Amino acid sequence: MSAPLSVRSAGRRFVGLTALRWLPVGLSAPVTVLLASARGLSPADIGFVLAVYSAVVLLLELPTGGLADAVGTRPVLVLSGLAGTAGLFALAAADDVWTFVLAESLRGVGRALDSGPLEAWYVDAVRAADAHADVTPGLSRAGAADGAGLCVGAVLGGLLPLLARGPGDDGALVLPVLGAAALTLVSTAAVALLVVPVGPARGSGVAAVRAGVRGVPAVVRDTAVLVTRDRLLRRVLAVSALVGTTLAALELFGPLQVAALTGSRTEASAVFGVVMAVSFAAAGVGALLAPAARRAARGSAAVGSAALALLAALAVAAVPLGGPLVLGCLFAVFYVADAAAWPLWKSVLHRRVATGQRATALSASSLALMAGALLGSLVLPRLAGTGTTVGFVAAAGAMLLVAAVSLGLRERAARPAATSGT
Repeated sequence: MSAPLSVRSAGRRFVGLTALRWLPVGLSAPVTVLLASARGLSPADIGFVLAVYSAVVLLLELPTGGLADAVGTRPVLVLSGLAGTAGLFALAAADDVWTFVLAESLRGVGRALDSGPLEAWYVDAVRAADAHADVTPGLSRAGAADGAGLCVGAVLGGLLPLLARGPGDDGALVLPVLGAAALTLVSTAAVALLVVPVGPARGSGVAAVRAGVRGVPAVVRDTAVLVTRDRLLRRVLAVSALVGTTLAALELFGPLQVAALTGSRTEASAVFGVVMAVSFAAAGVGALLAPAARRAARGSAAVGSAALALLAALAVAAVPLGGPLVLGCLFAVFYVADAAAWPLWKSVLHRRVATGQRATALSASSLALMAGALLGSLVLPRLAGTGTTVGFVAAAGAMLLVAAVSLGLRERAARPAATSGT
């Protein structure tokens, strides 16, 4: 049995592993769609492939969260890394719609498996070291590491194809994907080494895994009951869904807005790539500001997150009013505000759930985010028609709702959560 970690040691491991987790995601992000296009997929085909990814994540979010709570976080995180690596290698080799579907399905499995266990492990490790320790600073620093990993990865993913001969062919575009696969293996090895078990031993071997899997339905059921009965958890899930809708709008209408401003899709691709890299960096900075935002709100996560959501809404609403530089600045403001608010929302969630349900509750939050994004992708293009202004206004409206919902996150009791029976 490993010695218990200190609060500081758990925080360092959490931040480092978070950066390692998102670096390969950023690395592959700039070229995934381009690679599919270079290998003959139409825009409709690519949309179908990405929809499969979203569907896989949605279907598996709660079961995989329950698996982490039942079996333990480390085995689930290792399985996530292996599935993600397999998906990236499959993506590198894919040459038709169905092989791309296979690749994105594997990546979706990996994404669903890791949507909450690492954060749940960190909070449990901190609680084991000091039951009264504040997890918000650690969540904040991890959010910064998330943004930094995505930013560095996006820059490298854009530059790697230029190092290969013939940067326009699929052989050059596959380099970032292979690099991402290698880095995912490194991240998986780091997880196996650094994520030490927390809490009572769960046993070992096949019997422990079988017992854990049998416990998944009970964990999911108990967490679902907790979420439906707890008004603050319902509000956190509503926030997640609304933010997901807004993020989908920015990812969808942002490139179209830049293309309309520049008059060139090629130039728009380059400009929006820079915008996203800056946005990821801004998200990292914003996450570091979460403790300061809470202090400015006199310790109230509700007031602090509501103010940040209002700032994000104003930034999104103003996007159609300026050129590419203004768009980039406003996107950065949005990502700073959104990233600063997330640790405040998450701190409410963690105070409402116990150790045996934490990963499942985080998976429920991630599921709500994905559901909101899926809804936004389906509804907002029809609402906006051929223009983008209505889409940005609708996204701003979603963030205004986030601000209103956040104001209701004031807690009447410190820790009302019950421990899971599993």
